[in-house]
Formats: sequence, structure tokens, C-alpha cells
Amino acid sequence: MTGAELLDFSILFAFGTLAIAIGISFLRMIQGPTLLDRVVALDLLAFITVALIAVVAIDSGQRALIDVAITVALIAFIGTVVFARFLEEEGRRD
Repeated sequence: MTGAELLDFSILFAFGTLAIAIGISFLRMIQGPTLLDRVVALDLLAFITVALIAVVAIDSGQRALIDVAITVALIAFIGTVVFARFLEEEGRRD
């Protein structure tokens, strides 16, 4: 197996694995018994999307997609922090 064939196999494996991870996370987001489970699943979906963008960037050779992946990761992180603050404030009111 040459290096190019190994890279192609690895990219296909990554796409398949990420597709399975997206499906499982989406199910948890829909079924999640609590709001926190749904938020964690949504955050996980965001970071799986970052990984998917990175794999596409490696596959296509477009370096600009790495910037997109970094931006999505930062926005997802900020969203998670904001939601955690919101839940903390709600806990103080109770």
C-alpha cells in the first residue's frame, strides 16, 4: 500500500467514523433526558463538524478551510460558556 492509498483510506475511514459520531450525537440531542444532555450533544456536534471540516481540508488541500474550522470551534466554545453562565444564573435564582 502506497502513501497516497493509505491517505485515501484514512480519509474515508475518518468520514465514516465522523458520520457515525454525528448520528449518535444527533440522537442524544433529540432524546436527551435533560437540557444539559442536549447542550452537551449540541456542543459535541459542533466539534465533530470542526473535525469534518478539517478532514475535508486535508482531502481537498484547501488551507482556507482550516481557518473556517478554527472559527467554528471558537464560536462553539463561546456558545458553551455563555450557556453555562446562563444555567449558573438560573441556579442562583432558584
